[in-house]
Amino acid sequence: MKAWELEKCIDEFGTDIYRFCMKLCIDKGNAEDLYQQTFLKALESEMELDWEQNPKALFFSIAYKLWKSEQRKNARRFNIAPCVNLDETNENSLRSEENIEESIFRQELITEISKIIENLPEKIRVPLTLFYLFEQPVDEIAKEIKKPPGTVKSRLFKGRGLIKKKLEELGYGK
Repeated sequence: MKAWELEKCIDEFGTDIYRFCMKLCIDKGNAEDLYQQTFLKALESEMELDWEQNPKALFFSIAYKLWKSEQRKNARRFNIAPCVNLDETNENSLRSEENIEESIFRQELITEISKIIENLPEKIRVPLTLFYLFEQPVDEIAKEIKKPPGTVKSRLFKGRGLIKKKLEELGYGK
């Protein structure tokens, strides 16, 4: 890939790729590393970028594969020497024009849903993130995770059901 093509890609959908990395890694530092590695991998590759196809999906796929590889490496390392991540900071911001009570309730609901999604198995979490956060069509998701579209739909359905069940257990939606 040429540098000018990569620059154009970063300008056009770099923010979406970064958000996807954040959802995968759930840690800002790791997400930034994954984001940089994604574009570096694309730059180092000799692939031709087809602007008629969905080039953003290519970068989602590269990021996902790099993340998956990192997860495997971390799992091997964890088996040898377990470690714990102590840095868990969340920043909550309120909009001034909103009702504070509604805003706090919405923020709590978003936090709970995020926690639920983080604890879902990877095979369900990734399609949910791609479908709802990045509005990727089922066919694109199927290509990226190398599964049939029916499997993606099934995982989306199962993920929605698990989220609903957990929220009901926590007292939401009653």
